Amino acid sequence: MAWHGLTAAGPAEVGMAVLRGDETPAEIIVLAYGLEEGLRSFYETMASQTPDHEVSALFGNLAGIEVLHKEKLYKLYRGYDSGVVDMEGLEIKIEAEFMEGGLTAEEFIAQNRSAMKTVPDILDVAMMIEAQALDLYMRYSQKTEDRESKETLYDIAEEEKAHLAALGDLRGARA
Repeated sequence: MAWHGLTAAGPAEVGMAVLRGDETPAEIIVLAYGLEEGLRSFYETMASQTPDHEVSALFGNLAGIEVLHKEKLYKLYRGYDSGVVDMEGLEIKIEAEFMEGGLTAEEFIAQNRSAMKTVPDILDVAMMIEAQALDLYMRYSQKTEDRESKETLYDIAEEEKAHLAALGDLRGARA
């Protein structure tokens, strides 16, 4: 897909590597919950590492929204497992808290630090992550047959789209 002369590279299955292909809606929710925690961790880390107060505030805001996504996923998950009475009960089921692509926030930052030297660079990387998250949630929503799961995952995808727009607006202001 081309965007402003840039193209995305890699197979469409990137980010789906953690899926076997026969997941139940509950298993997809558990995976999505782990991804949200990975994104939250990334945004909090970036908020604490950037000297730019506006960018730090945006990352802090985005981290807070990822917490809201986790709450939505928890509520949805309770419909599949009534034995999970609180979010900690769901968090026990999370095998890894990774970002889309299978890296932890720390691994991603370590591997991409050289590409995040300036505020515009950091915003570009954050936009890339949001675009990947949007794509992944759209694919998850298409994969599940359960209407409530489909709607929740689609709603989260729409919110990721709003994150992308907010980052794009800030990036445009920094061009």
